[in-house]
Amino acid sequence: MPLLRRYGLLPALVKELVIDQAIAAVTLTPEQLTQAVDQFLQTNQITSPEQRQGFLAQRGLSDADLTGLAERAAKLQRHKADIWAPKVESHFLQRKASLDRVLYSLIRTHDGGLAQELYFRIQDDGQPFAELARQYSEGQEAQTGGLIGPVELSVPHPALGRMLSISQPGQLWPPTRVGEWFVVVRLEKFLPARLDEPTRQRLIDELFNTWLAEQVQLVLHEHGAD
Repeated sequence: MPLLRRYGLLPALVKELVIDQAIAAVTLTPEQLTQAVDQFLQTNQITSPEQRQGFLAQRGLSDADLTGLAERAAKLQRHKADIWAPKVESHFLQRKASLDRVLYSLIRTHDGGLAQELYFRIQDDGQPFAELARQYSEGQEAQTGGLIGPVELSVPHPALGRMLSISQPGQLWPPTRVGEWFVVVRLEKFLPARLDEPTRQRLIDELFNTWLAEQVQLVLHEHGAD
């Protein structure tokens, strides 16, 4: 225990022990175990006997260990689906605002006067946003004509995210101070989040990981290790 604490490994060990306890009651049929091993090999991009032996040798594992790892991974997926899948719909509704995606155009500059001029050149003179972004924007977006995305609304600066969340496609915002920048931004496209299979799995993982982190902290606190 002192060594685990010294090297910062105790939380990682507790995490694995909590997982073991959570999946203890999950059972797999022989067919499911075979599928689990196949899935494990596929996930780790092991497609030949030579790669399999190299994988085992590199980690000091046996074939039995590999089967155990595959079984544990499959049990964990089953546990997540059984416990957390029923909570996904409500979690999705809570998270949807940050999962919605936007495609937008951005010009940013440290010069407020320039930002004002560029806004009027786009708004009143009809100059192409992309052309001005390539010439004047001071961020990496200059390389794409100011175009950014699609990205989730949680990705941009919070102030920028709020602007985009209440924008209509094609809406151009006057220069706005965002952090150290003056930005001119236009929403190009709004892509509402859908509860498709990848999103469903991501939200199951989120729910599980939140619960797991809480359990780890409880155990560490009980043992005076936090």
